This record gives sequence, C-alpha cells and structure tokens, in this order.
Amino acid sequence: MNLNITGHHVEVTPAIREYVIGKLERVIRHFDNVTSAHVILSVEKLQQKAEVTLHVKGKDIFADATDADLYASIDALADKLNRQVVKYKEKTSDHSHDKRQNIE
Repeated sequence: MNLNITGHHVEVTPAIREYVIGKLERVIRHFDNVTSAHVILSVEKLQQKAEVTLHVKGKDIFADATDADLYASIDALADKLNRQVVKYKEKTSDHSHDKRQNIE
C-alpha cells in the first residue's frame, strides 16, 4: 500500500506519522484491496483537521474529522473510515449467492 502523509500549517513529526500509520493499519486490516491512502493534516484557526482519501478497487473512500486536539481528530477519522470500509466491504461481498441456494 502506498501511504502519503502531508501537513498544511503543521509539521508531520515521526510520532504523528507513526500514530497515523497505526490507526490506518487497524482500518486496513478489515479490507485487503486498498491500493493507496493520502492523509492531510491541517490547522485551521484553533481546529485541528485530519482528512484521508483511501483508494480501493473501483472507489475512493473519503473521511475527515475536526477537533481541538490533532490526536483526537485522527482517532475520530479512523473510526469514521473504519465504518465506511466495513460498509463498502459488505456491499461488495456476494450476498445473492446465499439467496439462490435458499430458493433451490
């Protein structure tokens, strides 16, 4: 997986980089078809914002979160992204095969 982390008006320290990587690995554990991820960390006035675009086969999944603390916004971002990835995985799995077996 290709991971790109950028910061707008904030320095991406090794600690922040490792924290983001750890959170994204937890999300990607649910879904293996992730080709790349682009994370943007930014500061807007007193709000810390974290955005991620996850490129999967056939779709791009986007999530963002804003909080007063950067680590809290990364946590909220990981939770939102986790829900979206699980939902996308459920949609792409073949449920119609189970229905055909019950009819026959």
